[in-house]
Amino acid sequence: MKKRISLLLVFVLVLATVVACTSDNNGEPASPPAETPSDTGDNQGLTETITVQVESDWMAYYEAAVARVKEAHPESTIELIEVASFDHLDVLDSTDVTNEDVADVFAIPADRIYGLAQNEALAAIDAKTMAANVGGFSDYDAGLGGNFAIDGEYLAFPMNIETLITFVNTANAEAKGIDITQPIEMSELGYEDVLIPVFDAWFGVSFTNAADIELLGHDDSGALYSDMTSEFADLEPEKQEVIEGLFDYWKAHKDAGTPLFDEDAAWGYMDGSFETGGKTAVRIEGPWSTGNLSELAGNGEDLAILPLGHVTINGNELSHWQGGWGLAINARVEGNDDQMLLAQAMIEEIVNPEYAVEFFQATGKILENVTADDYINSDLPDVDKEVIEAVFDSYKNAPARPLFTEWGQVWDTWKNAILSWNSVNPISPEEAYQELKASFDAMMVNFQ
Repeated sequence: MKKRISLLLVFVLVLATVVACTSDNNGEPASPPAETPSDTGDNQGLTETITVQVESDWMAYYEAAVARVKEAHPESTIELIEVASFDHLDVLDSTDVTNEDVADVFAIPADRIYGLAQNEALAAIDAKTMAANVGGFSDYDAGLGGNFAIDGEYLAFPMNIETLITFVNTANAEAKGIDITQPIEMSELGYEDVLIPVFDAWFGVSFTNAADIELLGHDDSGALYSDMTSEFADLEPEKQEVIEGLFDYWKAHKDAGTPLFDEDAAWGYMDGSFETGGKTAVRIEGPWSTGNLSELAGNGEDLAILPLGHVTINGNELSHWQGGWGLAINARVEGNDDQMLLAQAMIEEIVNPEYAVEFFQATGKILENVTADDYINSDLPDVDKEVIEAVFDSYKNAPARPLFTEWGQVWDTWKNAILSWNSVNPISPEEAYQELKASFDAMMVNFQ
C-alpha cells in the first residue's frame, strides 16, 4: 500500500524548501515561506481536488478552514462530505478506499488505527513536518502522534484528546454533606451518591486503572495476558480491594432495586437522579455530556466540574485513558504528491492552534497542541473552561489507551461478566470475581 517512492519525493521537495528558507544571506533565520512547496513557479499554489468528511455540527468551522487553505491555494478544490464520523467509517469498512463516498480526509477514533492499518486504508503522512508547521507539540511521539505510528509510518494526525471527568451537582452534594473540596472517597458514601455505569468497560476501566488492573495487555515477550485470569487470592491487595469495591457497589444497587446495572435503563435513571433535588451528587462522564448534565443541575447553577482523580476508590484515584481522535488520509491519495500536500494542509488548518477556541465551540474537541491556559484566557463560558481544565488534569494522570485490535474483545467480555451478577447473585467478592475470571479465561482462549 505504501508508495515509498512518492513519499520520498514529497520529503525531498519539502526538505529542499526548508533548507532554502532557513536562513537569509547573512546566515540569520528567515521568515517561513508564505506558500507550500508546490507554490513555486506560477505562485498559484496547489491545484488538486480533495474531499473531507465533516459532521453536521462542525460544518461552519470546516468551511472556514477550507477558506483559509484556499487563500494559499486558490485553484484547489476542497469538497466537504457531510456525514457522521462513525457512519463514514461504516461505509469504509463495508466497501474500500476507492468508494467515492469515502472522503480523502476523515476523522478516526484512536482505537481504530490498527484495524484501518491492517486493511491498508490509510496513507502514510509526513507527520513530523506537519507537527512543526502546526506547532505546540512538546514531544510529538510521546502523545497521540506516537500512538498513530505503526511500523515506522504515521497514519493519522492528532485531532483532539479526551478522557472522563467528574461532574458534581453542588446542591445535591451540600444536601448530603459531601465536601467536594476534598477527595471524594466512594467507599465512604451512599451507593447513589456517586453514579458510574461500571458494566460498560468505557467507564469500568476508571475502577480497574485505579489499581493498575490490566484487562488485556502485552507482557515483556509481546504475548497477550490479562490480570483477570489470575486467581483472586493471587491478585495484589489493591486489586482485590477494587474488585471488592465493585462487588459492594453492585450489591448495594441490587438490594435497593435500582436499574444502574441494567444496560438499557441505567442512563435514564442516572439522569433523573442527578437532577437538582435528586439522590446523586456525582457523575463520572465525558466532556461531551456537559450540556445535558448542566441542564439537569439547575441549568448550570448547581454544576461543578472536577478532574476524574478527585474521586477515589479505597484511596486510589479513579483514572481513565489518554484517548483521542486523529485525522487520516485515504490510502488512494498516495501516489499523487500534490493531492497529499493539499490533504495535509487541510489537516493542519483544522487543528491550527490559533483557532483552538473556535474548534472547541464547533466540535467540543480539545486540541493536544495547546495548553489549558490558552482556553482559560479566552472568552469561553466558565463552564467550558472548567471542562477543559478538568480534561487536561485528568488526561495527564491517565495511562495511554490500548489501541491494539484484540482489545476490542474486552468490551463484551467485561460487560457480560458484570451483568451476569444480576442472575448469578454472588454472595461475596470472590464469587463475583469467578464470573469475571471465567469470562476472561474464555476470551483468552480466542487468542491462542
